[in-house]
Amino acid sequence: MTTKVDVRSTCLLRPSVGMVWWMLSAGLLLAAGPAGAATNGVTVAAQPRTLTNQFEAYAQVEPVSVLPLVAVQAGVVTGLEVVPGASVRAGQKLGDLTGPEIEAAQAQAEAAVSGAQARLAAANKALAVERQQLPSHLSTQQQVYQAESAAADATGALATAQAQLKALQLTATLFAPGAGTVLALNAANGQRVAAGQTLLTLQPANQLWLQAAFYGSDIRSLRTGMTGTFSPAGGGEVIPVKVVTVFGAIGPDGGESVGMMAAPSTPNWLNGEFGTVLLNGQTRSLVAVPTLALVLDKGRWWVLVHTPKGERPQPVVPGPARGWKTFIESGLKPGAQVVVENAYLEFHRGLSKSYKAPD
Repeated sequence: MTTKVDVRSTCLLRPSVGMVWWMLSAGLLLAAGPAGAATNGVTVAAQPRTLTNQFEAYAQVEPVSVLPLVAVQAGVVTGLEVVPGASVRAGQKLGDLTGPEIEAAQAQAEAAVSGAQARLAAANKALAVERQQLPSHLSTQQQVYQAESAAADATGALATAQAQLKALQLTATLFAPGAGTVLALNAANGQRVAAGQTLLTLQPANQLWLQAAFYGSDIRSLRTGMTGTFSPAGGGEVIPVKVVTVFGAIGPDGGESVGMMAAPSTPNWLNGEFGTVLLNGQTRSLVAVPTLALVLDKGRWWVLVHTPKGERPQPVVPGPARGWKTFIESGLKPGAQVVVENAYLEFHRGLSKSYKAPD
């Protein structure tokens, strides 16, 4: 029996001498590493640039503080007609407190004033008699002094009683503690309240500020006096802001809270408004290169620096990026020529040295 061999199949399995030579040549080219290899890639010079460190965070407009209106004594709320969102003036009457306790206290205070007035009248009458009798020696100077002292005591007692009555009357009337906007009502007409209970809460006028929490390893650079801008969500006027306080305490989520006031005296913002705040930090001089020139290899960043002897890999520490450029924190000098065209491919040309064919 004669065995026939397909010549075409044999040619496919066995490469020609020319093909072997081409494969060896390609292997030699792949084995050439980045150092000393010639390249046709475009290079650019690393340029010195100034960089202003910026901090960006979510921010919200909040009241600096709120003013609670508290019931000084127990009573029943009447005449309370304001609603949340209403604007009030400082000292504006907002309502009254009534009830048996208040009426009894007022009656007692009025009786104290009447009694003090009667005592003062009697003391003044006695003083007048003593002074009349002094020239005829029916009274002594000592008695006059005693009568004057009694009249002074009665005058003081009357002033105290009147002040107590006025204070009681004032506590029975609810006045706005300052100009502002009613944020919340905590009581209604006809409701009985206890002494010390909050009746309503006011947001003081022109007392809004911006609060934000910043994150990152550079939050320790935040300082009072830094300036920036607040951009409301959904568009609107960009408002200049200035840092007035840095709380100096890291929150449970790792953020640093910062309080900012608007640079204009009357900012065009509303309580609860939110958006993005951008603060300007320290200005530094760094080297900028196109981002395409950066190569990540084994957890480190590199660039290919063009030298008279060829391309040399240079480790660098990249910093912030602005547009299509990246600032280099360290590892590169100004003026160095870095490869930007096919930098990644040029850097990894030597990959074939460690390549192993699969089993």
